[in-house]
Amino acid sequence: MQESFVKISDKTGLPPGSLVHVGDILESKTKISLIDYGPKGFEEKQIHFLDEMLAYKDRDTITWVIVEGLVDVGIVGEIGNKFGIHPLVLEDILNTNQRPKFEEYDDYLFLVLKSCQSESKQFSTAYEQISLLILGNFVFTFKEKTDDILEPILQRIRASKGRFRSLGADYLAYVVLDTIVDNNFILMDVLDEAITSLEDGLLNEPTIATLNEIQKIKRELITIRRYLSPVRELMTGLLRSESILIRESTQIYFRDVSDHVIRVIELIESYRDILSGLLDIYVSSVNNKMNQVMKVLTVFASIFIPLTFLTGIYGMNFEYMPELKWKWAYPALWVIFITIPIVLIIYFKKKKWL
Repeated sequence: MQESFVKISDKTGLPPGSLVHVGDILESKTKISLIDYGPKGFEEKQIHFLDEMLAYKDRDTITWVIVEGLVDVGIVGEIGNKFGIHPLVLEDILNTNQRPKFEEYDDYLFLVLKSCQSESKQFSTAYEQISLLILGNFVFTFKEKTDDILEPILQRIRASKGRFRSLGADYLAYVVLDTIVDNNFILMDVLDEAITSLEDGLLNEPTIATLNEIQKIKRELITIRRYLSPVRELMTGLLRSESILIRESTQIYFRDVSDHVIRVIELIESYRDILSGLLDIYVSSVNNKMNQVMKVLTVFASIFIPLTFLTGIYGMNFEYMPELKWKWAYPALWVIFITIPIVLIIYFKKKKWL
């Protein structure tokens, strides 16, 4: 186990190809699983010594190696040495701040993408970088942590005795890609529920908490878009690849994944527009509420302005004010005080200001 850096800037000054884990440590130990399968058999086990997987290099079967936890960079380096992987590729695997991309080499293909999973119904998202190395009969999957995102694939391999096991490493890579991309549709469903809840809150009683939730989801959506938008470019590169590692019969499956990526990105863009609209609705709702308050206050002020005017006049201490000597001046003034508000209220109601 070697040093890990939280930020890519901490790695400044190291030579290219330096194997240092960059990013948060999501798994304290590195776990290696090996799944070997073919039309006639299936084998699954945990790897404790890397030499164990060398016995599978010359077999006709497909071998899938899953490395969970990147904190032990020595394991990644040793895999690179045993299978002829370029140090810069290994460096990218260990740098979990990578932009999703596809790179083509003579003997293998390298893919990096992000898995986005919803942690709760309040739309809090967990991110994990997943790297793929596709060789002739080997597929390496490097993950930041142990989770069940690939469990459906393992179940298919365990249960299948026909078509799945008879297809090559490129088909396995397709299934992994498809699983990661389709997982985003679950995330979009959670996002849709969160936005629907926000809309209901805005229509009923918008609060500061509503505004904070809109801003939180908007930030999450920006991050998701940053991680998923490059996947379209990744799939384009994969579809245009002329590598012998990707058979023509598998291209149609990759096109299907590409379609799913486009659909997810379109959903993200539409939700961004909806959130911008919700923000406008919030501002309008707050302004309307303020206008209602100001209207009520203005009505009351309008009612009391003539009353204040009258009390101001008769509050003056001039000696020769004729009304001060009248016997019915005080009751008459009260009649005026009561009549004016009633007349004004009737007038405001006819104007529909109340």
